[in-house]
Amino acid sequence: MELGNISKPTYGPGPEAPGSSTPGLVTMAHVFLRLVQPNPLPIDLLNFGDSQNKFSREHIHELLLYELGFLVCAAIGVLFIILVPLVGCCFCCCRC
Repeated sequence: MELGNISKPTYGPGPEAPGSSTPGLVTMAHVFLRLVQPNPLPIDLLNFGDSQNKFSREHIHELLLYELGFLVCAAIGVLFIILVPLVGCCFCCCRC
């Protein structure tokens, strides 16, 4: 294995995403994830090394805004989990 010039390394292109047999679905999944979570994680709010650091209301508010897309998706999912069987039961039991 040849190391090359250690003091002045040359870098090649970065890793490429693996090829897919369904590029349309991959694109849809990436579009959905960018729609749900468009903002980067606010890392400066998360200090795990400092045990004395308490979360203030502003920190919690910023983290909830960061997670807002996932919270909305979870709420819609729970709503469908509850409503779909309920509507199906009403159609089955209350046929007119």
